[in-house]
Amino acid sequence: MQTVIVTDGKYRAAIAAVRTLGRAGYRVVVTQTRGDTKSTPPSFASKYAAETVWIEGGCDDAAYADRLADAIRKYERPVLLCVGSKTLAAVSENRGRFDILCDLLVAPTDVLDALNDKQTVHDRAAALGIPVPPEYDGTPTEYPVIVKPHCGEKFGLKAAQRYRVANDEESYHAARKALAPYDASPIVQKKIDGQGVGVSMAVGANGELLAAICHRRIREYPLTGGPSTCCESFYDEALVEKSYALLQSFGFMGVAMVEWKGEYLLEVNPRVWGSFPLTACAGSPLIVRYAEAASGIAVDYAPDDYAHVKMRFFYNDLAASLSLLLHGRRREGFAGLADMFRVKEAFADRDDPKPFRRYLVGSLRR
Repeated sequence: MQTVIVTDGKYRAAIAAVRTLGRAGYRVVVTQTRGDTKSTPPSFASKYAAETVWIEGGCDDAAYADRLADAIRKYERPVLLCVGSKTLAAVSENRGRFDILCDLLVAPTDVLDALNDKQTVHDRAAALGIPVPPEYDGTPTEYPVIVKPHCGEKFGLKAAQRYRVANDEESYHAARKALAPYDASPIVQKKIDGQGVGVSMAVGANGELLAAICHRRIREYPLTGGPSTCCESFYDEALVEKSYALLQSFGFMGVAMVEWKGEYLLEVNPRVWGSFPLTACAGSPLIVRYAEAASGIAVDYAPDDYAHVKMRFFYNDLAASLSLLLHGRRREGFAGLADMFRVKEAFADRDDPKPFRRYLVGSLRR
């Protein structure tokens, strides 16, 4: 039985990865740095976690790559899945060392940096003929606009902190001032209205498409454009082709989510993404295909190989629904409250109930 090491067990995505890989017959080992959490991660409680490993210190420590390598060295050539962005960066920067110890699909550092830079992605998409939001070099001539750093992730900003919406010149200058500590010349784009869509995929070492899943946002929190709290899987062949062409143009390998709104490409998350648990709820083989391809097994891409389902994150979606009601959007708010009873919770699983219980307790404590 082959071992897969899933890092950063504190993240919600780790729960889905552990369950999916465990059910596919892998022996799953979950790691977590002690310095980055105050409690035992919910993924550690999964019955599909064959072993859990605490790593001393935190992901920001200079010695983190060494400590992770030492943890991996105890197993016979496992597959490595980096869930957290800091772990992904550390492994990418030390790729030669980890290649000796395990099987993995991790893009080079320069590729990750390019995909994390929103301006670089914007320019590449435009060159490929993919529609992108109009940009402003100076003070915008029309509003509303989005003001965002080139790479908010590297500053440790949460998703909702990585941009500001400006509806007039006064709020534009206020947004520039708020983001100045992170980027003195942030990107300024026309705000695009419409439903957010994500195209997530796994790409092999030779640039081959391994798996893909599309999802649309139903609700998000904060309402101004935070992470999705309720989403729905679907399939769009054209969006998959465009998203894949973009990733291919950078020479990417690994897992990533390409974000769209309407016909416009917004950005790329070249790592495990926030709505990743939908892959488990929809029965997508994406992360299994990743493990297979990383270990050298030939994988044939199959389009639309998952169920079309809705999924919600309990506390976050409750907050989104209540916020909709408070903002006078009663129909949407009540629909959200009704979904509490009819839409699948991301982590609730009768076969593996302990992670959800621990997640609920931990969320209440926070």
